[in-house]
Amino acid sequence: MDTIFALATAHGKAGVSVIRISGADAWNAAGKLCGSLPTSHRAGLRNLVDQDGALIDQALVLPFQGRKSFTGEPVVELHLHGSTAIVGRTMELLAGCSDLRMAEPGEFTRRALENGKLDLAQVEGLADLIDAETEAQRKQAIRVLAGDLGRTAEVWRSDLIRAASLLEATIDFADEDVPVDVTPEVLDLLNRSQVAISKEAEGVKTAERIRTGFEVAIVGAPNAGKSTLLNAIAGRDAAITSEYAGTTRDVIEVKLDLNGLAVTILDTAGLRETEDFVEQIGIDRAMSRAADADLRVFLKTHEDEELPIDLLPGDIEVVGKADVASGSSFLSVSGLTGQGVDALVAAISSVLKDRSSSAGIATRERHRQALLASQQFLNDAKAGL
Repeated sequence: MDTIFALATAHGKAGVSVIRISGADAWNAAGKLCGSLPTSHRAGLRNLVDQDGALIDQALVLPFQGRKSFTGEPVVELHLHGSTAIVGRTMELLAGCSDLRMAEPGEFTRRALENGKLDLAQVEGLADLIDAETEAQRKQAIRVLAGDLGRTAEVWRSDLIRAASLLEATIDFADEDVPVDVTPEVLDLLNRSQVAISKEAEGVKTAERIRTGFEVAIVGAPNAGKSTLLNAIAGRDAAITSEYAGTTRDVIEVKLDLNGLAVTILDTAGLRETEDFVEQIGIDRAMSRAADADLRVFLKTHEDEELPIDLLPGDIEVVGKADVASGSSFLSVSGLTGQGVDALVAAISSVLKDRSSSAGIATRERHRQALLASQQFLNDAKAGL
């Protein structure tokens, strides 16, 4: 493969910037800039100079031997002072080397995959780890990057190899009396794998929600205080509020970190009968988003108010405007004063955390489709047994 290089840290001014060089000529190319390299896996300070001997920067240089690097190839990392001028000049000199080229987006990770340093799930886990914004996302991505999904699949693979081996032994020695009927053990291995795969497939949706974020819709009648409650939860004026019913016409989204979970709170249009064409569009959208949301918070104006949408397990009912009403047996909240808001946030977090406990290691729809396909193959195997 070509020897490639790229900036491995974010663009722009920083305390430190890292340029990574990977490929057969990595050490030779780095040596042209800094002379002798430190011993493999030992960092050393070196002066980076251009072809005329002019000093560019004093850098921390870290070389890696092939199988011990991230990409599985010889690698050199140049840890530079994070000046855009220093980075630009160093990249210019590397680009001038005949045996080097700029890396394409994701090419270092692709080489790690092709060289067996990471499997495909670990590559996806690395992408998720870089994008992680909450503690739950970080923990989930770390598990995938650490290879937990691959190790789990290897257990299933080992069981199925044993099942196939038992059957093949029976076929190979068909003319002899095999002392043991292998069918019960083969069925047990197939069933055990199926149960584990089924459980993992069921947990993908929840795991995907941890990765992309849960949606919580605030639903209620016009002027029930939904937008004020959203602003109180968000801690800022995310939605316009007024005393006039029907102020909110579209779905307003606010992304939050609720106790380590990525959550998007949806403020929806007030649900009522209307002849206003534009307001009806907002109400239709509110009904659709609420139906698709992971959790609904029904904000009532009084306890006996009938809900326009059926309650689902985990949905939360609260009575709004607690600053002017009292005596409710439901949780009472006031977006204006903040009364009951912390209790509502805690209730939302509790429901979502309980659901998160059912998440598996598989985190993507691609994983789920592969798991479902394997289920069908196992069904075919059992039918043919």
